[in-house]
Amino acid sequence: MTENLDTARVEDVSRRLDEVLAEAGKVVVGQRSMLEGLLLGLLTGGHILLEGVPGLAKTLAVQTLAGVLDTGFQRIQFTPDLLPADIIGTTIYRHETGAFTVKKGPVFSNIVLADEINRAPAKVQSALLEAMQERQVTIGEETFPLDDPFLVLATQNPIEQEGTYPLPEAQVDRFLLKLRVGYPSRDEERIILDRMAGKVPPRVNPVLGPDEIRAIRATVNSVFIDEKIKDYILDLVFTTREPAAYGLDVAALIAYGASPRATLALTQTARARALMSGRAFVVPEDVKTAAHAVLRHRILVTYEAEAEQLTSDDIIDRLLDHVEVP
Repeated sequence: MTENLDTARVEDVSRRLDEVLAEAGKVVVGQRSMLEGLLLGLLTGGHILLEGVPGLAKTLAVQTLAGVLDTGFQRIQFTPDLLPADIIGTTIYRHETGAFTVKKGPVFSNIVLADEINRAPAKVQSALLEAMQERQVTIGEETFPLDDPFLVLATQNPIEQEGTYPLPEAQVDRFLLKLRVGYPSRDEERIILDRMAGKVPPRVNPVLGPDEIRAIRATVNSVFIDEKIKDYILDLVFTTREPAAYGLDVAALIAYGASPRATLALTQTARARALMSGRAFVVPEDVKTAAHAVLRHRILVTYEAEAEQLTSDDIIDRLLDHVEVP
């Protein structure tokens, strides 16, 4: 059972998170939901997959977040000729000593940007995703723990573009959230034009360091979640697996439902959202707000759904409308 959170602590954390978003907003115009999603990953220790067409500030948002955090940052540009050793590191033979030494790769950092992750072949994707899951890397005969905090923020362009290697469903499931990045509004794009055209982007100042990030993560784990909210989360997840048993006629549209990782992800993300909102307890709206980002990559739709031009987001909308809210 989690201990009760002090109101002052909740307010302080919420204020600090607002400062992070405000500082990032100096560079990233609009895209509030994307920035909040990145912050949720940081608070819960979960990796995030960003999907959108080129030019929507995905890379800029990640770089900006890294600038707002006083932590290590590495960017890896995924290409078809990339090798696993280019990510995790390798052993190098030293002639002067006659021994092998370890050269660590860019994955040894706090925030790792895997830019266009779907442009590298499966063996390279697997090398990164294994590090994400195990939080450690084996090079030669030695195993090295990764830094704490450790967060992978991966971007990908829509899979219908040429020259891409779609991530397998089992590997996509390792991402806490999948964020869809859309176009800015006309007013936002005007601000981008005025602020960025021919100019150097504004600099951001560090707001949070590693120690404070770890402390806030511990606070997230202490956010209270009622038994009825837990049941609501379970109902949502189990309806993706057994929709008929829950009175929803979408079985023909779902090939595979959400895994148990979805239950854990939805719980932790709802807790983090509550904390961002200045609350020490979870309400149903926290779960509903997080549902799309948590579930969209964990529900595999059938060919029938694709023929009807229905996406996993459409099915999640039906789930949220159907499952009774406590």
